[in-house]
Amino acid sequence: MMNLFHELSQDCSRITTEKYSTSFSSAIKLLHKDLRAPIFNIYGFVRFADEIVDSFHDHDKTVLLAEFKMATYEAIDRKISLNPILHSFQLTVNEYKIDHALIEAFLYSMELDLDKRNYDKQGYEQYIYGSAEVVGLMCLYIFCEGDRQQYELLKPSAKSLGSAFQKVNFLRDLKADFQGLDRMYFPNCDFSNFSEADKQAIEIDIQKDFDDAFEGIIQLPIKARFGVYVAFKYYLSLFKKIKKIQPQKIMEARVRIPDYGKFFILAKAGIRSQLNML
Repeated sequence: MMNLFHELSQDCSRITTEKYSTSFSSAIKLLHKDLRAPIFNIYGFVRFADEIVDSFHDHDKTVLLAEFKMATYEAIDRKISLNPILHSFQLTVNEYKIDHALIEAFLYSMELDLDKRNYDKQGYEQYIYGSAEVVGLMCLYIFCEGDRQQYELLKPSAKSLGSAFQKVNFLRDLKADFQGLDRMYFPNCDFSNFSEADKQAIEIDIQKDFDDAFEGIIQLPIKARFGVYVAFKYYLSLFKKIKKIQPQKIMEARVRIPDYGKFFILAKAGIRSQLNML
């Protein structure tokens, strides 16, 4: 019956991903079937931690996150948890021998979201590493399936991809972060007077992340390449759409890619894959 509990727990992480991000869940389903459950397990864990600091305003978030952190390490050590999200996460951590330092860095960035409101350049880079780059590295453990040489080779690109995704999220969610949560991630920016120069500087940095990430995507194992490429193209399209918006307008609405746009991205990526252009 233990296998049934494993299956149930991983279903919870998959459902969590599908509920919170249709785009990520769709991209994960394009991975080889062997890779899907472990990636869902990582996303379920990340989503729960993020939800604590972003949404549970009527509760003591500091206590909840501390309990979640303790339960995470207990699950990994014991190789079991009655919390299905943590149980599925520990399955992946233990099977793929994911470095615990990556988990610690992620949870530290979540702790920063409890109180931190402004970042200098060093703090911003540290937050990006912990909140996004390490998630890309956790996923890379899965994609490389134990090949440490390949992991080390692709590590810089995986970090760049996670960084690009996070920074695009920051731009897209400026209104929610600044007005709703009183957070200002980008250093040296006055979001009450967000200028074209501010926006362009951020966009140049993000474009470099996308360029560096692509170099690694085309070297990914075939079982992972197409799904990651589709996620990359989705976020790149979102980024291009944001670039067209005037700085003063970016705080007015959350930019999205419509369903027909997502379908076009998928179809075009599929054609490139069939023509061996990835």
